[in-house]
Amino acid sequence: MKRFVPIAAFFTTTALASAPAPANGQDLEATIERALAAAPNRSREDASVVKWNADHTYETLKEGSNRMVCYDRSGEARRQPFAVQCTSVANLPRIAQSRRFDAESENRQESQAKVAAAEADGTRIPPEYGSVFYSMNGRDRESSGVHKTIAVPGATTESTGLPGDSSAGGAWLMNSGTTTAHIMTP
Repeated sequence: MKRFVPIAAFFTTTALASAPAPANGQDLEATIERALAAAPNRSREDASVVKWNADHTYETLKEGSNRMVCYDRSGEARRQPFAVQCTSVANLPRIAQSRRFDAESENRQESQAKVAAAEADGTRIPPEYGSVFYSMNGRDRESSGVHKTIAVPGATTESTGLPGDSSAGGAWLMNSGTTTAHIMTP
């Protein structure tokens, strides 16, 4: 039994040493913890964490056992100093496409125009229907609340019965009839 402990320690150390380099020079554990900030408590422990690369691919920093994946967006152009997001692993292709549109654009309007063009020509990758996007954005973690939206690509106010704006004070549908349609939660 005494031999098992050193062997287990060796494999743990080897696995950590071969893990991808953490984002922004932070240690791996801190990078993972930061990315998981937006995850719901019940999903956090079993969520995956990825680090996006400049070519819009990603490296897995923490392999999870559920369908949730989280990532840090803080270093991206036009983002808050603290910006993290979690969603379904099925949404990674759409996120990669959005990241490419942002990287190829000088400003937000140009990026939105690329999204609109992809929407119009049918090349916009839809999110997983019913998947939730959990986001935190702000100066720091303490000043950032969790914002939740639910992806419902193609949904309309008629098909959902939800209003098309926030004036009623409850949940409402944004971007009706597009792949970007989502339920905004108060």
